Amino acid sequence: MSAARRCCLLRALAGFFVWRLRNTGIPQIPCRFVHLHRVANDRLITFQYFNFLKRMQLDQEKKVVYKISPVSPVHQSWSETSSRNELREVKSAAETEDSVIPVGGESREDRRWKEMKVQLDDLPGILARLSKIKLTALVVSTASAGFAMAPVPFELTCFLFTSLGTGLASCAANSINQFFEVPFDSNMNRTKNRPLVRGQISPLLAVCFAASCGIPGIALLTLGVNSLTGALGAFNIFLYTCCYTPLKRMSIANTWVGAVVGAIPPIMGWTAATGSLDAGALLLGGILYSWQFPHFNALSWGLREEYSRGGYCMMSVTHPGLCRRVALHHCFALIGLSTVAPVLDITTWTFPIISLPINLYISYLGFRFYRDADRSSSRKLFFCSLWHLPMLLLVMFTCKKSVLEKEDKGDLRGGSHEMALEIRLP
Repeated sequence: MSAARRCCLLRALAGFFVWRLRNTGIPQIPCRFVHLHRVANDRLITFQYFNFLKRMQLDQEKKVVYKISPVSPVHQSWSETSSRNELREVKSAAETEDSVIPVGGESREDRRWKEMKVQLDDLPGILARLSKIKLTALVVSTASAGFAMAPVPFELTCFLFTSLGTGLASCAANSINQFFEVPFDSNMNRTKNRPLVRGQISPLLAVCFAASCGIPGIALLTLGVNSLTGALGAFNIFLYTCCYTPLKRMSIANTWVGAVVGAIPPIMGWTAATGSLDAGALLLGGILYSWQFPHFNALSWGLREEYSRGGYCMMSVTHPGLCRRVALHHCFALIGLSTVAPVLDITTWTFPIISLPINLYISYLGFRFYRDADRSSSRKLFFCSLWHLPMLLLVMFTCKKSVLEKEDKGDLRGGSHEMALEIRLP
C-alpha cells in the first residue's frame, strides 16, 4: 500500500506541475529570450553604426546629413524585424556610395576655386573698378584745381597732358594697391567684390595694367609737362603703394601718410602750370591734407567692424577718441587755411568771407561727431565732406586774383614789363 500510494502521489504531483507550466506560459520564455537577444544585437549594431557616422562627420569640412533608420521596437514580430534589417542594410550601402549630401547642397567640384571667365565687353568695367575710377576722378579734379589756381595764363595742351598723366598715375597706384590687399579685402564686405578678390582677372593682368598706366603716365608728366611734376607723380605712386598700403596693417600713422598722398595732386597741378613749387602750391596741398581727415575719419567710423575683421590698423578701431579729435581739429584748420589764402596773394579777401559759412558748417558737424561719436553723426560729416571740397575749390577759383592784377601790382612796385612776362611763363 505504501509503495502504490507513493507511486500515485508522485504521478499526481508530476501531472499538477505539467498543468501548472502549461497555464503560466513558460514554454514561450525561450522564444521571448531569443527575440530579445536579437533585438539587443540589432540595437548594438545601430549604436556602433551611429558612432562611425559621427566620426566620419568630424572628418568632413562641412556637416553632412545622414539618415539613420529607427530602431525596431521590442513588440514587433520576427518577420518585421528581419525585413527592416534587410532594408537598413540596403539603405546604408546606398548612402555610403551616393546619397551623402552636404548641408549647403554643393558638390565637391562646386566648392573648388575656379577663375571666372570674363567677356571682352566686361573688361573695361573690370579695369575701371580695378583702378578705382571714382577716386581717380577725384584726384584728377584736384590736380585740375591746382592748375587753374596757378597765377599764369591757361594753356590747354599742358592742362590736358597734366590731367591725363595724373589720371594714369592714379590708376597704376590703385591697381597695385588692390594687388597687395587681396587677402585682406576678401574679409570685408566693402571690398570683397573687387575684381582680384573675385578672380575676374588674373594678378598678372592686374600688374600688366598697372605698368601700362604708370610708365606712360610718368613719362607724359615728365616729357610733356616738366620734370618736377613727373617726379612728384612717381613719388606719389611710391608713397601710396610702398608706404601707405603696408602701414594700413601696422600703425595708425597710415592716415597721415594717406593724407600726404591726397595732398600731392593739387601741388602737381600748380607745378605743371608754373614749373616751380611756390607757397600757393603748399596752401592748396594743405587744404587737401586737412580735408581728408574729417572725410576719412568719418568714413572709417562706420566701417570699424570691417576694418577690424580685415586686419587694418585704423584710428577708428584702435584709438576712437583720437579719431574724433583729429577730425575736429582739421575742420578748424580749414578755416585758418582759407584765411591765409589772401595773405599769400592767391585770392582776394572775399574768399575767407564767402567760404566761412561752409567751413563753419563742416566744423559744426565735426563737433557733433566728436561729441556724439555715433553712426549718424559720422555719416552726416562724411556726406558733408563730399560737397564741401568741390564747393570750397570753386569759391577759391572765383576769388582768385587775376594775372593782370598781379602785373599791375608789379608795375606799381617798379617792376618792368619783362618781369611781368616772366611771371606768365611756366
